[in-house]
Amino acid sequence: MKNIKSLQNKNILVTGAARRIGQNIAIALAEEGANLILHHGHSSSEALATQKAIEALGQKAWIIQYDLLDLENINSIFKEANNIGSLYGLINNASIFEPVDWDNCDLDTWNRHIAINLTAPFLLSQSFAKSINHKEQAKIINILDWRALRPGYSHLPYTISKAALAALTKSLAISLAPNIAVNAVALGAILPPADGGDINNILEFVPMKRWANIREVEETIIFLMRENSYITGEIIHIDGGRHLV
Repeated sequence: MKNIKSLQNKNILVTGAARRIGQNIAIALAEEGANLILHHGHSSSEALATQKAIEALGQKAWIIQYDLLDLENINSIFKEANNIGSLYGLINNASIFEPVDWDNCDLDTWNRHIAINLTAPFLLSQSFAKSINHKEQAKIINILDWRALRPGYSHLPYTISKAALAALTKSLAISLAPNIAVNAVALGAILPPADGGDINNILEFVPMKRWANIREVEETIIFLMRENSYITGEIIHIDGGRHLV
């Protein structure tokens, strides 16, 4: 008997899917039978490599390039996606992460983080909810950070935007029920910082004393994307306990 994968032929849109964690998530979903719509901002070659990796698994993948700072026309993402087919899932993964504290955060930096990390997921979730068949179940997953639940002084606009995205996750879970389940995963030490930041002292504050295996993130995303529909409004920490200390 042919093995039926848990996400067989489900169409899922992943933002920031060309590289790093977004790329890993997209390929992992394809391994479960999903077809992927790969959004990227400025990573064309990486997006193409991700597409080829997914197609090598026997699944379909399409690429949508869009700068999420252009909030006025963000619905064009869903116009393209809906031409491909009906969507089952949305993963709001794209974000910017800059080492800006209170003293050197200017308005432009603040607005860029809020736009990409918070307003874009809001608008995409709104468009997604309007686009689906409301007789069917669907899923939204927001990618957070452990800092969202423990906001501090460093990475100020990033942390505040992710804290607001955590609140938005819970609000959407109420607003979009019962057809759309909305959850989030809050990540800790998964991959070294893209900005080349210091990694030497990171594990000092992680109770589990190790980096996460990327598969632990992938399996959590797959679990939340499967057709269980009674989990909504949850934030699952994959941070080795970092948010506790």
